[in-house]
Amino acid sequence: MAPTPRNNSVRASGIVITGFAGVQWLGFMFANTVVIPLSIGAAFHLSDPAVSGDMARSFIVTGIACLLQVLFGHKLPLMEGQSGLWWGLILSLANIGVSSGLSLTTVGGSMESGMMLGGLAIVLLGVFGLYRVLNRLFTPIVMAVLLMLLASQLVDIFFRGMLGIDANGHLTPSVAGLAIAVSILVAVLTIAGRGLLSNFSILIGITLGWFAYHLFIHAASPVVRPNLQDVTQTFAWGHPAWNAGIVTATVVTALINTTNTIATLRASEPLFNSAVTSAQFRRSFLLTGMLTFTSGPLAVVPYAPYTSSIGFLRTTRLLSRAPFIVGAALFTLLGLIPQLAGFFSRLPISIGDAVLVIAYFQLFGSALHNLQGLTIDFRTVFRIAGPVLIGLAILSMPATVFQSLPGFAQGICANGMLVGILFSVLLENLVPWERWTAQVTPHS
Repeated sequence: MAPTPRNNSVRASGIVITGFAGVQWLGFMFANTVVIPLSIGAAFHLSDPAVSGDMARSFIVTGIACLLQVLFGHKLPLMEGQSGLWWGLILSLANIGVSSGLSLTTVGGSMESGMMLGGLAIVLLGVFGLYRVLNRLFTPIVMAVLLMLLASQLVDIFFRGMLGIDANGHLTPSVAGLAIAVSILVAVLTIAGRGLLSNFSILIGITLGWFAYHLFIHAASPVVRPNLQDVTQTFAWGHPAWNAGIVTATVVTALINTTNTIATLRASEPLFNSAVTSAQFRRSFLLTGMLTFTSGPLAVVPYAPYTSSIGFLRTTRLLSRAPFIVGAALFTLLGLIPQLAGFFSRLPISIGDAVLVIAYFQLFGSALHNLQGLTIDFRTVFRIAGPVLIGLAILSMPATVFQSLPGFAQGICANGMLVGILFSVLLENLVPWERWTAQVTPHS
């Protein structure tokens, strides 16, 4: 039967919506990624051309990683991005290493070696199905703790960024005021908006905020185009090195980082109304392991499925794979085409952070979902509050507090999220909570 004008109109409308949704995914990927190379470059004292090359390289690898996962891995529209756990560890180790008298090239080279070893370990987990052990270790309470700590750590980073804090540690009132207004706009559109206004709240916030920033606060800066030599540079943090403490800490982080895969895929089940299969877990682990391994030579922050994608999908309510594929392909082009990379690199970080703060609020919804069905008593509160509050306390401390510890212990103990997750795993798997609860009578 020949297509009718109505069918053609519906098809055209669907293509337009998919295109705009893909651009919105592009904005989400960009805003989640752009801050990371800037902070890593500052930590390792990289030159401006090296930072721009690292940024383009991060765009390319992130776009390809998303395409590989959605087409061949778990096949869900979930961003495969540079891990917040890894990001925090790299910044922490760079700070601790310098304070301990190590050169930045030794710190960076040792982390690159640890990434390659950790990537191989994750691949083995996928090949031999050992992720099933992790699935048993990471109970609903452990996953809730992980999601709360992840949301707290990243919202803290993005909230600081949206305030426009300068080198002296003071916020910039005009930047902070605009960023807060953008956050409120996105929140209102998400909660009270209808139809496309709600679905595209993040894209609307980025577009209007970007325009207002360059109109009222700061004129558009010149386009910086990365050179091919900077984009293709390998081992930019230093040639492979071996510091036992740093290598051990990075390998442990690689294993703990697999919790992002487990937490994200399991948190996506109620959203897509389907259980994630063992084959999906295996394929996702294999790809994440290979990406972690290649992160060493490429000198980029290693990868993991972004749990924040769940918040993004809950916010936009656009669950199709097609927009995600469009956004990932555009993000890859963003790194490959210098003109595009230069144009989008002008997005004010404060605006991107302001939008992401709202998207990351949804992570708490995923955390609370894992607690459904639990009876909240003093034991349950201890199981949740202990790891979360201890992790937050460590996150609030300066890294120099742990300088008196051995190198291996510094890399782990200075990372509040890592400590909180490990504490929760130990509590849930070593303490017989169910038996103790069953022994308690109403009278006692």
